[in-house]
Amino acid sequence: MPFIGQQPTQGRFIELDSLTASATANYTLQLNSANYSPESVNNLLVSINGVIQGSSTMSLNGAVLTVGATLSSSDTIDFVRVFGNVGTVSTPTDGSVTANKIGNNAVDLTTKVTGVLPVANGGTGKSSDNKGLFQVYSNANENLANNSYTQVSLNAKVFDLDSYFNTSTYRYTPQVAGYYYIETQLMFAPKGADDNCALVSFIYKNGSNNHSTGSPYINASGTGRAIGQVNVKVGAGKENQVKANSLVYLNGSSDYVDLRGYIYNYTQSSATDNLMMGHSTIWFTYMLGYRVV
Repeated sequence: MPFIGQQPTQGRFIELDSLTASATANYTLQLNSANYSPESVNNLLVSINGVIQGSSTMSLNGAVLTVGATLSSSDTIDFVRVFGNVGTVSTPTDGSVTANKIGNNAVDLTTKVTGVLPVANGGTGKSSDNKGLFQVYSNANENLANNSYTQVSLNAKVFDLDSYFNTSTYRYTPQVAGYYYIETQLMFAPKGADDNCALVSFIYKNGSNNHSTGSPYINASGTGRAIGQVNVKVGAGKENQVKANSLVYLNGSSDYVDLRGYIYNYTQSSATDNLMMGHSTIWFTYMLGYRVV
């Protein structure tokens, strides 16, 4: 049935930026100082010297309008108006498009979506996920105080794909929450052939012991040992490896782990007698890890 009342006006009707005539027939159309390309010359209403120009006398190439003849500075281009296509869809108001307006399978997560999926929506909060994979080591020997839990100076990186390990504080602080596998190794070299030592490798979380593994007591005489302690005689300077590994939950923001070494030398008391081995190219003393889930 016919429309009753005033016919609604649809489309976009605008007046473009004013143009100054000069010795040319070509003029670049602009809207708010930006080039504007109408759909066709038939969408234009152009007045020059007070005369409306026929569309057949003009041509349009993108934003460049060519009028029927070369003008001069004494001519006046009164206005250029654009009549938008009737029935064209207007740009929706910000925030007005709902989920129901988007068709099923319309969004391609492989090629059409960029950015980072938040953790709250099941993502990792990172544009790429290397699972925090890292390995670091101590690149020089270090003397450990006797009967003390000493933070180990892990100051060199084999790799640290997400840059979570700080070689100044010797801490691993991942920025994605999850359970992390952490593995450590300490290499000790007691000074004396008859040194009687307890050696322990500690994984510390937030400054507290999370997991530790100790070696058998290194003992020459076998005296004074508790049941279950293994007595091993070593030569002076012989290296002894102590490993520890654990699954540790880290909250993805402030939680961190570091490596602590402990030696109790019943024979020697000076820190210079308790050597932790480091090396510039061999990973005698190290920590590695990655996120499991």
